[in-house]
Amino acid sequence: MKLIILDRDGVINEDSDAFIKSPDEWLPIPGSLQAVAKLNQAGYRVVIATNQSGLARGLFTIDALNAIHNKMHLALACEGGHIDGLFFCPHGPDDNCECRKPRPGLLLQISERFYSGLEGIPCIGDSLRDLESALAVGARPILVRTGKGRKTEADPRLHPTIPVHDNLSDAVDALLSEEEPEQ
Repeated sequence: MKLIILDRDGVINEDSDAFIKSPDEWLPIPGSLQAVAKLNQAGYRVVIATNQSGLARGLFTIDALNAIHNKMHLALACEGGHIDGLFFCPHGPDDNCECRKPRPGLLLQISERFYSGLEGIPCIGDSLRDLESALAVGARPILVRTGKGRKTEADPRLHPTIPVHDNLSDAVDALLSEEEPEQ
């Protein structure tokens, strides 16, 4: 089984400093839905790991989050793609939970649920916390410049060996080209 873990906001959909609080605010980044479909067609199980502290902050309800995810699932289906698992941390930054990235709890839940080790599993994100959680479990962090990615790319704490791509589509193309047999 091939597994890949994606962050949501800033990777699949546009991000907002004011949080994505409703389906109307969820807007896919151009090419991201097609990129997920490409991963599906290449045999990947595509899983999302996302911090959703807006729940703890009272900015939206679980029903609103479910409606946002329903919109995402429908939009993906229209492009021939799907998500195999969606894991989110509902806690705030001060809750000291194990599942809020950069801690590895969400990724460990994914490992357990999919009966898969995480060593070398691609994890695509736009923030340092996404990459740090991947590194904590031995996964393979990949940065995209969408969302908070350009700011993250300029962060001196970013490890210089982490690959950087303009967007999810470019990251997926690079990943899939690595798998192509040599001619």
